[in-house]
Amino acid sequence: MEETAINHFYSSPLGGIMICSDGEKITGLSFVSSLPPHQAHTASPIFEEADEWLDIYFSGKSPGFLPSLKICGTEFQKSVYGIMLTIPFGQVMTYSEIAAVIAGRRGSPGMSAQAVGGASSRNRIALMIPCHRVIGKNGSLTGYAGGLERKRRLLELEGIDTSKLLA
Repeated sequence: MEETAINHFYSSPLGGIMICSDGEKITGLSFVSSLPPHQAHTASPIFEEADEWLDIYFSGKSPGFLPSLKICGTEFQKSVYGIMLTIPFGQVMTYSEIAAVIAGRRGSPGMSAQAVGGASSRNRIALMIPCHRVIGKNGSLTGYAGGLERKRRLLELEGIDTSKLLA
């Protein structure tokens, strides 16, 4: 059975956001270069919930809830995303710290922080799966699909002092 994708657009202080859903769960959330000129409001409880989450988030507060997400990816990617979901609003974690958690769960002596970075780069549900809260071991912002300046602004929105982070 083929899954139907429904798109919805949200105008944020940091640019347009496209939200994708299968009709019941959020399947994607990403910044887009521009919003469609005539966007029809897609009436759907999941999009209403996503809009509410984004409204609260962009007001500088922790939403305190998460819309229902359909997280796709390999088991490794899902384990990385699961850890990202535990990073509290206003805090950061390093790729190395995530790698250490996964290695510990697997009983492995170590795990590559680069592998965690690779999984993070494939995150389809930005913001809600907060890959922007993951930084380099040396305090560097490192890659973010939405751009490093946007990552900095998201962290600042959450009250994180980014002046100590490396660009």
